[in-house]
Amino acid sequence: MKRAILLVAFGASSAQGQNALKSFDALVRQRYPGVPVRWAFTSLLLRERLAQARQKSDSVLKALSRLGFERFTHVAVQPLQTIPGSEHEQVCAAVAEVAARQGLACRVGTPLLQNPEDVQETARALVRHLPAERMPDEDVVCMGHGARHAAVGRYADLAAAVRALDPRVHVGTMNGAVLLEDILPRLTSPAVWLLPLLSVVGRHALRDMAGTQPQSWRSRIEERGRRCRPVLLGTAEYDGFAQLWLRHLEAVAQPLFASAE
Repeated sequence: MKRAILLVAFGASSAQGQNALKSFDALVRQRYPGVPVRWAFTSLLLRERLAQARQKSDSVLKALSRLGFERFTHVAVQPLQTIPGSEHEQVCAAVAEVAARQGLACRVGTPLLQNPEDVQETARALVRHLPAERMPDEDVVCMGHGARHAAVGRYADLAAAVRALDPRVHVGTMNGAVLLEDILPRLTSPAVWLLPLLSVVGRHALRDMAGTQPQSWRSRIEERGRRCRPVLLGTAEYDGFAQLWLRHLEAVAQPLFASAE
């Protein structure tokens, strides 16, 4: 019996994003000493960029197929995703396909916001990791990706849970759920903090959230006379969020690996 862990992310092209994934990788290896840890990326564009830079760039299908070829038998898969949306469904489908074809025993861990308990724990982690320099009366706006999927409602659940802990903290998304238009009328402080609710800092955080083009969240908030203070750190860079993903990994790895003994 050979055990392995496959971590799945959208991908990261920047040094900061790659370092964030490496830090999470180190946490997993510390928790599971001696168990090989591999990565897969769901973004085709980022996989192509990594391949051009001669860096490892496996899809979920390719990474699992490689593990099967290397005669691994039990693989715990943990995606660094926020909601159980289309991307998560695609990961689960790819895992099921390879597992059936190669006879692998696989289990897939859940995203951050899988159920109501996860929503509450994520809300507490978010509030706990607010910038230390932020004053209690200053508004904070967190930008999530959103989705055209029923699971996008998890962001609205998170927004409500966060407001119950701190009414000056607002969670919105680029697509669906709670949009910036819904948040703008509630912003009253002269300075507004902007935080990405994304696993790593990439194009969305740099351009759509903190960019200077007219349609960025920063520009639209500053149009209303507020001063924005962006914090360019992804959720994978905060211990509170990383620990939640680790807990979800443990929920599938423990029974799967026990069956391999």
